[in-house]
Amino acid sequence: MKKKVLFIINPISGTAAKDQIPEKIEKYLDNSIFDYEIKNTEYAGHATLIAKNAADAGTDIVVAIGGDGTVNEVARSLIHTQTALGIIPSGSGNGLARHLLLPLNIRKSIEIINRCEIHELDYGVINDYPFFCTCGMGFDAFVSQKFAETGKRGAITYIQKVLEEGVRYKPETYEISTEGDTTKYKAFLISCANASQYGNNAYIAPQASMSDGLMDVIIMEPFDVLEAPQIAIDMFSKTLDKSSKIKTFQTKHLHIHRSQPGVIHYDGDPVESGEDIDIHLEEKGIRIIVNPEGDKSLRQPNAIQTAAAELFNEINDIRQGIARHTLRGIALTKLIQKKIERRLPGI
Repeated sequence: MKKKVLFIINPISGTAAKDQIPEKIEKYLDNSIFDYEIKNTEYAGHATLIAKNAADAGTDIVVAIGGDGTVNEVARSLIHTQTALGIIPSGSGNGLARHLLLPLNIRKSIEIINRCEIHELDYGVINDYPFFCTCGMGFDAFVSQKFAETGKRGAITYIQKVLEEGVRYKPETYEISTEGDTTKYKAFLISCANASQYGNNAYIAPQASMSDGLMDVIIMEPFDVLEAPQIAIDMFSKTLDKSSKIKTFQTKHLHIHRSQPGVIHYDGDPVESGEDIDIHLEEKGIRIIVNPEGDKSLRQPNAIQTAAAELFNEINDIRQGIARHTLRGIALTKLIQKKIERRLPGI
């Protein structure tokens, strides 16, 4: 008997058109194995409803075609079911797909679905919101909110928001409770990672695994503006966990209390939350089609990663020069802005 597959396309995710995807599915999907159907989403949250109906009907695989937001919408309806999640990454960040080493090429990603290797993997929950890649609070949630407000997608927009808002952002104090111990931290951000990266090969938790039954908790301490470029370089070079500004530990559950309500995010989607935040891991709670071999091309820097690394390296040179000449504050901001405008005009 053939497996039933439903492809859910978010036509507005990412920065590329998806008009040719149905044709490629028809051409490259193994029709001797699968019967398939394609549906487009029409509004935010629609993918969740479509996927739930498919899981209730016993569909074998539901494939999310979009970015991490679309993947989250689909995946949350498939947790603790026998329906497997497939991913054809076509968003702006593709954090979960990159962590799983899924190819970003549409034909190759369809070929991974044809191989149909399914693993039972972990997912997390923050205040009743499932997440599959990362969740958090502090600066990354704040930037996620600003990023969503722009209405523009893509890595350049995200980098722009980080640079614009990073200088002004004020760290908060958090009480973190886990396994009976409570500790106070003043933090720039706190991230809980089920997978290793935010997207675009920006690794917030380089050692994170989706099959170890634990979340990686990352606490980024406040840092001087002169230290920011090095932190960015560490994130893109998968060495953030070695930074002196980073504290990490693993746990299945933690509770966080902060002094006032604010924004949290789950897989990059921002939402307002209260002072108390509860986060836990659900072990082996979702079935996902994986790449059994990995795509070697993803082990090499992509164009955005390379450009960002070069940019951050040049900014770091400025930082070192400024440190030698004891320049601070506004001088740094002006020099960085000039460098960005020259290297990435129009962002």
